[in-house]
Amino acid sequence: MRTRSSGFVGAVGDSAADGVSGALQNGPMPGFPGSRELRAQAVHRLQVGIFGLATMLLLVSLASVIMQRVKTADRSAVAAAPNGAASASPANDPLVDLGVAPEVPVGGNAPAHKPAKPESAH
Repeated sequence: MRTRSSGFVGAVGDSAADGVSGALQNGPMPGFPGSRELRAQAVHRLQVGIFGLATMLLLVSLASVIMQRVKTADRSAVAAAPNGAASASPANDPLVDLGVAPEVPVGGNAPAHKPAKPESAH
């Protein structure tokens, strides 16, 4: 066991003080990153940040292109539509097309459904 030369902490013969001064002379202490590691971490953070910004720019640009195409398609659809009130074609009813539901007239000028006449016996 080593004895101290004086009662003061940090005296010349103190083992704790020798360990600190030795660590400063030999480089960074274990557990603490050196200047090279700190620089590498900073470069890595910059790379991740720039990549994130570039990704956001790409996503916003893609969304802008999609919205421009939708607006262009809407304008061409409006320009292609006739200016009449209703078209002459019957209403598009998918159940009627499949034959599941009977066709019901849409307009008010269609004749009402007449009940079937019972056949008379002669």
